[in-house]
Amino acid sequence: MPHESARLYLRQWQASDLAPFAELNADPRVMAHFPNRLDRAQSDAMAERCRALIEERGWGFWAVEEKASNTFIGFVGLHTPAADLPFSPCVEVGWRLAYPFWGKGLATEAAKVALQIGFNELRLDEIVSFTAVSNQRSRRVMRRLGMQAAGVFEHPAIPAGHALRRHYLFRLSAAAWRAGANEEIRS
Repeated sequence: MPHESARLYLRQWQASDLAPFAELNADPRVMAHFPNRLDRAQSDAMAERCRALIEERGWGFWAVEEKASNTFIGFVGLHTPAADLPFSPCVEVGWRLAYPFWGKGLATEAAKVALQIGFNELRLDEIVSFTAVSNQRSRRVMRRLGMQAAGVFEHPAIPAGHALRRHYLFRLSAAAWRAGANEEIRS
């Protein structure tokens, strides 16, 4: 059963998602803050990992579908990062949307659903998010979610000296979320 917001479904991945997912993973605008764009095989493998994790544990990076058009627009959800991050173990909220869907509040809207699931259903104590220092758009989403900046770190999966190695970390505790600091998230 999909999760939903006013304009979106967060659901399990489908075969029909693979082609548009590969298109967004090959888009230099979408992938500007990642070390590499993905080819079709890499993109399909990522979608399969996302699908399998949702199948296994009931949550993950869900495929996001716009209700009005029944269009796959990307992914949003919760994930346990594989990299050995300085703040691991953790669960992150993350997103990647196709360029035509940027600037409409959709990443924030879908991420609010993911936070609700993380704090209310999974009973997580904290959810983090992180992005390359250069990614101002994602940092704005993190702030709109009520997340607090918690410093800069060197991402261990990105080579030393690479322009994208430095990342900002943002945190949101369950206590802050439940205390009403993010009232709009629960509405």
